[in-house]
Amino acid sequence: MVGTENDAGSQPLLSDRRRSRDTMTTIIDGNAIADGIRADLTDCVDELVAAGTRPGLATILMSDDDASETYVSMKHRACKEMGIENIHDEIDPSEPAEVLFERIDDLNEDPSVHGILVQMPVPDHVEKRAVLERIDPLKDVDAFHPENVGRMVAGHARYKPCTPHGIQKILAAEGIETEGKDAVVVGRSDIVGKPMANLLVQYGEGGNATTTVCHSRTQDLPEKTRDADIVIAAAGVPEMIDGSMLSNGVVVIDVGVNRVEVSERRSEGSQTESDEADTEKGYELVGDVEFESAREKASAITPVPGGVGPLTIAMLTYNTVKAASLQAGVDVDLP
Repeated sequence: MVGTENDAGSQPLLSDRRRSRDTMTTIIDGNAIADGIRADLTDCVDELVAAGTRPGLATILMSDDDASETYVSMKHRACKEMGIENIHDEIDPSEPAEVLFERIDDLNEDPSVHGILVQMPVPDHVEKRAVLERIDPLKDVDAFHPENVGRMVAGHARYKPCTPHGIQKILAAEGIETEGKDAVVVGRSDIVGKPMANLLVQYGEGGNATTTVCHSRTQDLPEKTRDADIVIAAAGVPEMIDGSMLSNGVVVIDVGVNRVEVSERRSEGSQTESDEADTEKGYELVGDVEFESAREKASAITPVPGGVGPLTIAMLTYNTVKAASLQAGVDVDLP
């Protein structure tokens, strides 16, 4: 829980926190939150298996991108640990688009596959929108099919996109209220920015926020972020938001994962083991927020790595389990 409870037993307003910096900034542990969700989902998997259905996730990789291969591997490892069946196909990026579409069609017809994920990016000669529309909406565990996007916007989501849903889980786990708060989303991608803003403005738990979406054409971004109770940074620009752009007591959710060259200015004596490993690789991972200056202002902040990332994978398994439940007609108590 961030902050302390007031006399009524509810969470204090962030504006109240701005008047006092007596408490330490909470560094949100995304791994711990994700572990709890996966533990509950494992119970759901056991229930489905007992009812005759083992959830199954199929992934397709049509890329030579090293990062994409890593992401797919992480997703399959998480599924394996939870007892979710894994199918993985790799298609040479030089193959025609029809090879990918035919494989998607096969998986759409396979009753043992409940979720299908085509890892982006796909080659330039393959139309991304056509790929998303080819997947059966019931098996679209990324929640990018137009039907699922429409259901979400209408307030009746079948599945929520994994990263925005994961952010909602983070806020809930930390006792951070969104109702009536001023939220600023920096970034307008179809994957994070747009769906995140949509979820924040909707009625119900995790919503009811007054939400502003900022992007590359926004004028005077610092003015917008300084007025926010919650800042969600998802622009894909390394350390674009620093402490000078934030007000005291703000909640900062950093979605960015950016590889930057290791600074030569880093003193050898201050390196951690993790830093040394990054030095050997020649890069380090940073977010869209300059962490050290932001934490001086924030009441709570997610680190990079170890913040939002683990929740993205956890919510993919969540959607896969939910998809299996819907397709099998077996109700489970999702976390």
